[in-house]
Amino acid sequence: MHSVLNPKIDLTLENFALRQQLAAFKKKNPRPKLSRIDRVLWVLLRLCWYRWQSALIFVKPETVVGWHRKGFKLYWKYISNRGKGKHKIDKEIRNLIYKMATDNPTWRAPRIHGELLKLGFRVSERTVSRYLPKREPSGDKIKKWMTFLNNHRKGIMAMDFFTVPTFFFRQLYCFFIIHHDRRKIIHFNVTFNPTAEWVKEQLRSAFSIIKSPKYMIYDRDTIFSALITGTLKSFSIEPVRTSFRSPWQNGTAERWVGSVRKELLNHVIILNKEHLYRLLEEYIDYYHNDRTHYNLDKDPPNTRPVQERTSESDRVIALPRLGGLHHKYVWKDAA
Repeated sequence: MHSVLNPKIDLTLENFALRQQLAAFKKKNPRPKLSRIDRVLWVLLRLCWYRWQSALIFVKPETVVGWHRKGFKLYWKYISNRGKGKHKIDKEIRNLIYKMATDNPTWRAPRIHGELLKLGFRVSERTVSRYLPKREPSGDKIKKWMTFLNNHRKGIMAMDFFTVPTFFFRQLYCFFIIHHDRRKIIHFNVTFNPTAEWVKEQLRSAFSIIKSPKYMIYDRDTIFSALITGTLKSFSIEPVRTSFRSPWQNGTAERWVGSVRKELLNHVIILNKEHLYRLLEEYIDYYHNDRTHYNLDKDPPNTRPVQERTSESDRVIALPRLGGLHHKYVWKDAA
């Protein structure tokens, strides 16, 4: 019987027999210890073999991605600890920051930073904000901000960055612009070296095609400098910069970053800039046309019409999106 078997069938049966034995072994020993070499091997297999999940028994696919994330953290911890690292500010300056914030309840980082400069201390405004006592936003401040967002939703866009590690532990920066009204991603791009000049070109690229909004919300990242403010004003856009350490003021952009991480980036290992760009392009297409949104009455940004069942023979089928990470469900005639 063996002599008449096709070599491919023979190999398939051998693989089946081996996998059956591994499955039986797993029942008795659910989680054997894996070495670092084992983890590296599976991370490499994930990159070069599209059917890697079919052979994975000991751990879940998400665990392999987690190993890469853990390696990235260890790598950057090592890089951060080399040499002298960041210079900590003197205790005298820290105490002055606390004193000024306590003596003047309405002062925040810009005002305190100005006073420190006048006293001859050389410290950045960002450093001052890091040492300020944390304050919960007042109810009145939240109410005013939410009123602004609700009253001008159709004329508001927001921009931001988020970082993504590559397989070789390099940092990629993704810039995006999102419209508040329908949560649409107006523009995005990816780079290893973000600069104010690069952001300026992204804004020009975006608003040379679409109509400019009335307001643009962005945080206090130093890359959003006077050059960016001037560029926005050249398009008749009013810049709205959020307060220090107040991500809730740019909640629409922050929520989108959370969604793209949870629904895409936490499940893949990025190879390079082109790989990330392609995946984000696919995700945004899915996000705009198929993914339902709670704040849009369970409708995608581009509006997805309700598909009616036309006959008794129709059955619901799943259409894979993003390589099977997500699916779209439609009626299709099974006859």
